[in-house]
Amino acid sequence: MKLIISNKNKQRLRRAAKTRSKISDSGNHRISIHRSIQHMYLQLITPNGDKVITTISTNQKDNKIKANNIKSATEIGVRMADYIKKAKITNVAFDRSGYRYHGRVKAVAEALRDKGVKI
Repeated sequence: MKLIISNKNKQRLRRAAKTRSKISDSGNHRISIHRSIQHMYLQLITPNGDKVITTISTNQKDNKIKANNIKSATEIGVRMADYIKKAKITNVAFDRSGYRYHGRVKAVAEALRDKGVKI
């Protein structure tokens, strides 16, 4: 069982590396997503990838939402979109980190688009 899980993670990281190389060529800010069983994390990263501007997660003390479901993913996407608008960033690239585009990952992306962020 451990071999299968390790293999799945390596495959996800391989997919993530391929996507990140394409995103780095675009020159946009990047929103990187990481999902675990209990929490979800979003990072806003500079275009050259050397600095994390902000991090928003369900694990923060000031969050009222502690669950890891689609509703909380939508709330985190809305908070990130508000921060992006305050920072006056126009275009961002959505880095799904090798995860499939469904469920919580899709909810975050749709929340960002609904708030007016160009992905």
